[in-house]
Amino acid sequence: MADVTEPRPGIAERLSQMIQLPTVSAEVEERGTEPFESFVALVAQLYPLVHEHLALERHTDFGLLFHWTGRDAGAAGPVVLMAHYDVVPVDESDAWTHPPFEGVIADGVVYGRGALDDKGPLIVVLEAVENLLADGFTPARDVYLSFGGNEETFGRAAEEIARVLRDRGIIPWLVVDEGGAVVDAPLPFVPGRAAMIGVGEKGVMTLTLSARGEGGHASAPPALTAVRRVARAVDRLGPRTFRPRPSKAIGRMLSQLGAQTPGPAGHLLRLLGSAPPVTGRLFAALGGEPAALVRTTVAPTMQSGGTAANVLPSQASATVNLRIALGETTQQTVLRVRRRIRDPLITVSVEEASEPSPESATDNAQFTLLADALAVSHPGVPAVPYVMMAATDSRHFHRFAPAVYRFAPLEMSNAQRASIHGVDENVEIAALERGERFHRALLERLG
Repeated sequence: MADVTEPRPGIAERLSQMIQLPTVSAEVEERGTEPFESFVALVAQLYPLVHEHLALERHTDFGLLFHWTGRDAGAAGPVVLMAHYDVVPVDESDAWTHPPFEGVIADGVVYGRGALDDKGPLIVVLEAVENLLADGFTPARDVYLSFGGNEETFGRAAEEIARVLRDRGIIPWLVVDEGGAVVDAPLPFVPGRAAMIGVGEKGVMTLTLSARGEGGHASAPPALTAVRRVARAVDRLGPRTFRPRPSKAIGRMLSQLGAQTPGPAGHLLRLLGSAPPVTGRLFAALGGEPAALVRTTVAPTMQSGGTAANVLPSQASATVNLRIALGETTQQTVLRVRRRIRDPLITVSVEEASEPSPESATDNAQFTLLADALAVSHPGVPAVPYVMMAATDSRHFHRFAPAVYRFAPLEMSNAQRASIHGVDENVEIAALERGERFHRALLERLG
């Protein structure tokens, strides 16, 4: 298939302009919606062909849905390319090398909040579509661009877009959202690069653990105050609260990595891929990301209670965030938490919950298309399935669409991955250019 004309230059400068708009969804009340509306206007300015040829619908205050009509109106299901344009807040006490909302370009790198999560992955979609339109290209089937402005606050923009398409009877053939990336050494003992493509994502649950107690002066405390009761409950929710439960996707990941890894390490990976119980125990023992791949995780994130240093609080609470393994349910998760706490005086309240997603296949035309596009943009890098541990907007589509994948076609080093939601978030310009090439190749090959 012939390439389109060369991409227009200036992708770094355009991303810089996007970063300069502080679209912090958690701070809408303080900042207002002006940065978000400015972002929509900026997209119209930077991508005139997208706005000329694609129909734009606004859903809620923050959802953008572009529709690109394909050549075959009867094709079974469109492609939905997703991203979000909101970002997380910045801790003012953190020392950034470059200010987080200035979009500094230096030494072939674009710095700033959102460079990787998720304005970088968003811009490579828009760049690909704009470049294809400049070449007079029309995709073989309909394409939707679904951009949400409140993903970081579990907002309703993507949920509403998914609902609207479903109500219209539109079932996507393929959905691609943020998630995995092109990484070095995908596991500690696996050399080389791999494109980690999320074929499913864990569920999310936030619980509040609360207790009441007798208030009074701190000079004569009872044996178990409200604060100590809550602290004891949190302590009982350790790493072993949930048993390892490797999903089918983890077995597929290990088998594929084993096939490309030489020597004893490759043999071990292939063995683990065929022995889920052994994999579960080993990964759980490794801790960190390997453990999170195979079981539900529990993370206490906030505690509160008390009004003064010398006053016993009459109530105390803790917030706990859980990421639920594929194959488990939110109901099972709450029951297990209550059993582990073993305290009827602790109230467990569910603040929010979403079930784990289904798993998408890897032996279908959709996954093959992703691998073929990778062969163009990142030659020699294999497409490897894995389980996404964080939540994405695509979970709303995965309730009714059969082929949903989570992959941002950008190279990310370990340091860059650590900068997501952290300090000095940045992306290489060369990575953006390859990301644009990925989406161009994907859209070219839809037929």
